[in-house]
Amino acid sequence: MTTIFNKIGAMRLTPRRFYLDASKALRDNFGFMALVAAILTAVCFSSCSDDLDVQQSYPFTVEVMPYAEKIVKGQTVELRFEIRPEGNYTNTLYTIRYFQYDGEGTLKLVDGPVLVNNDRVLLESKTFRLNYTAKSSDAHKFLVVVEDNFGSTPWEQTFEFNGKSESDDDGGVTIQPINPGTLTPIVR
Repeated sequence: MTTIFNKIGAMRLTPRRFYLDASKALRDNFGFMALVAAILTAVCFSSCSDDLDVQQSYPFTVEVMPYAEKIVKGQTVELRFEIRPEGNYTNTLYTIRYFQYDGEGTLKLVDGPVLVNNDRVLLESKTFRLNYTAKSSDAHKFLVVVEDNFGSTPWEQTFEFNGKSESDDDGGVTIQPINPGTLTPIVR
């Protein structure tokens, strides 16, 4: 039994023996430990980035509903629009402006302000309506531009209305009533 205790006593670590064993282990495994440290350092520094890739600006189109192409002085034509972006970012703002280069008239956002030539107005919704009121009997032409707040390619379209007098017909067929013959009232 004393031999077991002698062996245990011989295995007892003294501070000097612990230091020697630890330094030998470090010497033997230094290459491996250096490799692990290098990999951890590379992973930590290459994967950490404060930059997030958040797309804010999306291309968009504007759909315009059909509208009348003829207008008389004093008449109002309603134009309906819907902005259709390719993606959705909640902080996107859209503005509208117009430039009239033929005829006289006013362009007004329905439930909004009258637009001033070449001034930007903030749109509150992606669906909106404009009313154009003719102030002359000439032909009317104006350009409408819709832009977002990220400076992406703006949407633009020219609107043309031909002036017509109230006596002009729509170019349709004139219908003449057929002579129904002699009508005899029914007596009771």
